[in-house]
Amino acid sequence: MQHQPQQAESAGSADSRVPAFSPDWAIFLDIDGTLLEHVERPDAVRADAALGKLLIELHEATGGALALISGRPIAELDVLFAPLHLAVAGQHGIERRGPDRIVRRHTFPLEPLRRATRQLGEFAARHAGLLLEDKGHSLALHFRLAPELAGAAREAVASALATLGPEFEMQAGKLVLEIKPGGRDKGTAIEAFMAEMPFAGRLPVFIGDDMSDEYGFANVNRLGGHSIKVGPGPSIAQWRLGDAAAVRKWLGGYVGYAASRAGGK
Repeated sequence: MQHQPQQAESAGSADSRVPAFSPDWAIFLDIDGTLLEHVERPDAVRADAALGKLLIELHEATGGALALISGRPIAELDVLFAPLHLAVAGQHGIERRGPDRIVRRHTFPLEPLRRATRQLGEFAARHAGLLLEDKGHSLALHFRLAPELAGAAREAVASALATLGPEFEMQAGKLVLEIKPGGRDKGTAIEAFMAEMPFAGRLPVFIGDDMSDEYGFANVNRLGGHSIKVGPGPSIAQWRLGDAAAVRKWLGGYVGYAASRAGGK
């Protein structure tokens, strides 16, 4: 059942497809396709100063209950958003840094993944437009530059996965296929944050755009929070925003809402 926050003091937007603002939120944000538009190569993405300022303001507005939930590694996110070091879950929850700044990683045998790296690296090298991204604890085969190779990419990833055993799984995304350890996803990462201060006792709000974000939506829905899908496509999310620009505008509205509440006290 959709949660209706008590005493929600603002519609948050004239658009009825987003929830009313409430002061008890813990905000979780996907990055690519949510805060930043997708680009042809994952290493080409850049975070502008305005986004960094928005994240600082959101951190203050939520009393620190703000976390990034991404498929990218934490080290990469720290470079992307430097000098910020926010609470963050990387590689779909395989690694997570809480407010205590300690990075915790899911442990599993790395050698099988290295074999898959070699196998998929050779496959990508034979096909122009494919890019294999080694994230350290997961692999991503991108075909954004060659969408016609989607079927071949899926077969290659499935073949590599078959050699790894039950500890690993395939995660599909927008023009990308990933191999990662099973048992960790964006939903489990959000659940772990919600057990810690300053997230505990708040209402989770998660914004994402991709298939991997559905795990986060599922847990947020279960917890009675707000799940917000960015862009078109089927989703279990309760609410919608059109694109990254709309997400940033709406989050800026929340910052203004929090500031007006603080000013009225």
